[in-house]
This record gives sequence, structure tokens and C-alpha cells, in this order.
Amino acid sequence: MKKAGVSVKQRRKFRITTDSKHNLPVAPNLLERKFQVDRPDAVWCSDITYLWTMEGWLYLAVVIDLFSRKVVGWAMSNRIKASLVTEALSMAYWRRKPGKGLIHHSDRGSQYAGGDYQKLLRSYGMTCSMSRKGDCWDNAVVESFFHSLKTEWTAGMLYLNRSDARRDVIHYIEMFYNSHRLHSYLEYKNPNDFEKNFTLTKAA
Repeated sequence: MKKAGVSVKQRRKFRITTDSKHNLPVAPNLLERKFQVDRPDAVWCSDITYLWTMEGWLYLAVVIDLFSRKVVGWAMSNRIKASLVTEALSMAYWRRKPGKGLIHHSDRGSQYAGGDYQKLLRSYGMTCSMSRKGDCWDNAVVESFFHSLKTEWTAGMLYLNRSDARRDVIHYIEMFYNSHRLHSYLEYKNPNDFEKNFTLTKAA
């Protein structure tokens, strides 16, 4: 192999982020894959993914507004705890200040079904919706974002530590994805411009 100049491709590391084997109450699927939304802050979707670093796993939780596909909240941690998802939701809420009645959709993971998260949803006046068990297509928009992150940005990257990975993910979300990445669904606009155009059109 050395003489031929070839090497073994490293096997992609896999980590389970959804723990749906619990006795916590779960919400019905109110979204029902209706991913087209006609106004901002009507439906948010949330999920968790992970990145490998030489220091260990880094977990990323995001909250995405279905109207513009914008990442409105995010949080990162070296552990999958309730605080990971509550921090992402809190960021989204204080950035956007949505009115009551917003539908919040996630999977059935214990982080989302747990008491801390559900209490926070109620305090923000949000209505909980959850995917069917084991069906990632019920949360396809967030899955698509994670796919874009890992194929467009982090593919082939070897992060020495979590801090490097964290900085890179923040740059992708805030400086590229929300601000510059064009979406065919958004008439080839980026999420920020799509929302600005909506606001200007509504005010006209």
C-alpha cells in the first residue's frame, strides 16, 4: 500500500443522539411534514447532531425557523444533557421574541421530552410537536441542515479540540449559512435576505 501510495479511508464515526427509550410523555406530531410555512416564527424545528474532534465528541443542538430555514438558536457541549437543548431554545426565544402559539417540533428524545425542556416550552407559550418514533423524515429540514454542515463545511476536517470545532461551526451558521448560503426553496436567497424581503413586502 505504501508503494502504491494508497491508504485506508477512516471509517466515519457514528454516535446515537436520540434516546427515545424512556417513559416520559410524548407529544403528537402536529407538523405532519408540512414544511412550508407562510410567516416567520410560526413553526420551529429542533434536533441534535455531533462532530468528532481529537479531544472527543462535540454535540450541536439547533433551532430552525421553517419559514426562512434560518438557524435562530444553537448550543454546543461535550455532553448530551438537557442544558444543551434548553440553551439553544433560550437563544432562539430571546433573539426572536415570538408570540404565543408557536409550534415547536422535535424528535422524541429524552432531552426534548424531559421536564426541563417541556417547562421551558410552556413558559414561552409554545406548543410541542414530536416526530413519530424512529422517523427522521418527520424532521427533514433540520436533517437537511446537518447534512449541509457536514458535507459543505466539516467534511474532511480534523479538529484538534472542541474549541476549534466550535468556532468553525459558529462561523458556518452565522457567517455563511444564515447570511450567504442560497436556498432553492427560498427563491435562491439566503435566510437573512429572505426574511428582510418578507418584512419589506409586508410593510409596503
